[in-house]
Amino acid sequence: MRRSIATVSLSGTLADKLTAVAAAGFQGVEIFHNDLVVSSMSPEEVRARAADLGLAVELYQPFRDFEAVPPRLLAENLRRAEHTFAVMERLGATRLLVCSSVSPAAVDDDALAAEQLRALADRAARHGITIAYEALAWGRHVSDYRHAWRIVRAADHPNLGLCLDSFHILARDADPYAIETIPAEKIVFLQLADAPALPMDVLYWSRHYRCFPGQGDLDVTGLLAHVLRTGYEGPLSLEVFNDIFRQAAAMRTAQDAMRSLIFLEEAAGRRLGGASRLTPPPPPVVPTGFAFAELAVPETGPLGDQLTALGFARTGTHSGKPVELWEQGEARILLNTGSAESEDGPALAAIGLESPDPAGSVRRAEALLSPVLPRRRGPRDAPLDSVAAPDGTELFFCRTARPDHSSWTDDFRTGGCAPSSPPEPSGEITHIDHVALTQPWHHFDEASLFYRSVLGLRPHESLELPDPYGLLRSRAVSTDDGRVRMALNVAHVGSHDRDVAWQHVALASRDIVATARRLRTSGGAAPLPVPGNYYDDLKARHDLGPERLRLLRELGLLYDRDEHGEFLHCYTVTTGRVFFEIVQRIGGYRGYGAPNAPIRLAAQHAHSS
Repeated sequence: MRRSIATVSLSGTLADKLTAVAAAGFQGVEIFHNDLVVSSMSPEEVRARAADLGLAVELYQPFRDFEAVPPRLLAENLRRAEHTFAVMERLGATRLLVCSSVSPAAVDDDALAAEQLRALADRAARHGITIAYEALAWGRHVSDYRHAWRIVRAADHPNLGLCLDSFHILARDADPYAIETIPAEKIVFLQLADAPALPMDVLYWSRHYRCFPGQGDLDVTGLLAHVLRTGYEGPLSLEVFNDIFRQAAAMRTAQDAMRSLIFLEEAAGRRLGGASRLTPPPPPVVPTGFAFAELAVPETGPLGDQLTALGFARTGTHSGKPVELWEQGEARILLNTGSAESEDGPALAAIGLESPDPAGSVRRAEALLSPVLPRRRGPRDAPLDSVAAPDGTELFFCRTARPDHSSWTDDFRTGGCAPSSPPEPSGEITHIDHVALTQPWHHFDEASLFYRSVLGLRPHESLELPDPYGLLRSRAVSTDDGRVRMALNVAHVGSHDRDVAWQHVALASRDIVATARRLRTSGGAAPLPVPGNYYDDLKARHDLGPERLRLLRELGLLYDRDEHGEFLHCYTVTTGRVFFEIVQRIGGYRGYGAPNAPIRLAAQHAHSS
C-alpha cells in the first residue's frame, strides 16, 4: 500500500517539503492549500517536481464550508469548486478533501447536504476528480464519521466517498468498529494521526498537538485494522498539525514520520494476523540488559576517581583506541579520551545493549530508517555495529557472553594495560539499572517513538517535574522485565545558560548503605548534598522510624515507595554533563524516584552555580 504524508506536517517551503518526503521513502503527498498558495512554484511546476521525485499527488485539501447552505451560498460554493478543480487539474490531483461545514449559514438537514454534495460530485466527475467528505470533530452539524457516511450513502454518487481521519474519529471517542460496515470503494482516503491525551478544546488540540502514530495515546493501530478489514487499498497518509514539527528540520521530521508509519503498519498487521496485506519489517530484537555505558572525557582523572570510589576497577585498555574499561559486577563503564568532547565537558556518548541477535537488531534498525554508523575498526576488533539515537547517543548491539567465548571485552584484555586493581569480589554494584538522557526539546516525541519502534521498549507515562528554573519533562521506556530502563528527559527552563543537558548512569547496588558510606569516606567522589528540609518533609510523608530516618539523613540517601516496593538512591556531583546515581530497589519497585527529582535538580543547580 502506498505511503503518503500531508505537506502541512512538515516545515519549510513546498519545494523543501517535497524533497524531504521523497527522501524519507514516501510514494505520495497531500498538497495543503496554503502550501500551494504561498509557493513560488506554479501548480504545473509542483506537479513536475513531484513526478521527478517519484511522488504521486494523492489529495488536494481542504475545501471548506460547502454543504447544507442556502441557494445563494451554494452558487458561490460551486464557483469556488470549479476554480479548485481547475487548479487540481494543473496539479495532477484527482481527490479533493471536503470538510464538514463549520459555517453558521449551514443548516441541520441531511437531505439537503446529500443533495448538494451530489451536485458537487457531478461537477467533479467532469474533471476526473473524486470528492472525499470528512467529518470534522468540531463540525457544526456533522462531526461523526457515521453521520458523514449516512449523507454520502444518501447522495449515492460514484465520485463521492469518505475521508476517514483517525484524529477526528478517536478524539470524539467514536467507536471505529462501524468502519467495517462501509464498502471499501466508498472510503476514498485515509488520514492517520495520533495525539497525547489532553483535556482541552478539540479544535485547539487538533491544530497544535497532533503527532505521528505511536507518539500519542490514541488507538490508531485499532482504527487502521478496522479500515483494512474493509478491503481498503488506497494510500495510508499521515496528516499532523504540530507546532514543534513546523519548526523542526523537514528532512528529519519526514524520516520520523516514515518510521511511525512502518511501526503502525507492523502493529496493525499483528492485529489482523493472517488477513494482513502489509509487509512487516524484521521483528524487534528486545535487548536483555546493558553491556556498557561509554563516557567521552578529556582525561580519565575525575571520573576515574569517582569510579574508584564506587568500587570499580580499571580492567583494561582498548588495543587500538584510547578507551579504558572499568568494571564492577556486570556494570561496565568505558572512559574514552579520544572522542570529540562536548563543550560542556564529559558526556555520555554511547550505550551498549545486550542483544540475543545483534545482526537482527541491526536489520530492525535499518528497516526503521536508523542506518548503521560508520566506525573505525581494527582488524582484530570485535564486529560491533551501532546506530544513532535521536539525541546523537550511539547505541551498540552486543552479546557479551558469546557461545564461542569471544566477546567485545576481549578488545580490552589485550590492551597492554594491567588492571589498576582487581575488582572486589564482594563489591556492592551489580549492574547498570538505567540511563537518563536529556533530549533536545524538539526531539522528545521522536525519541520516545525511536526506542519503542527500533528496540521494542515500552513507553510509560510522561511526567512534568518542577525545576528551579522551569519544568523537566520526563518519560521512561523499558523492557517488560525492567532489565533495560531509560529515562528520556527534556528541560524547559527560563534561562538558556542553565539549560544543561545533564545525563546520568544509574548503578544498581545490593547494599546502598555500604556504597554511600564508601563515597563519604573515599574522597574520590563527592556525593550530591541533600538539604535537611527534605528529611523533615520525608518524616511527615512516610513513617520510617527514627533510626532509619537518621541513617538516610546521615548518608544523604533519598527514599521513595510504590505499591510494589521501596527505592533508595543517591547521586554524585556532576562532572561536565555526567553524574552517577546509585540505586537499590527493594521488593518490586518499578519507578525511578520521580518525587525526588526536584530535590536533585535544585541541588545540582546550586552546586553548579
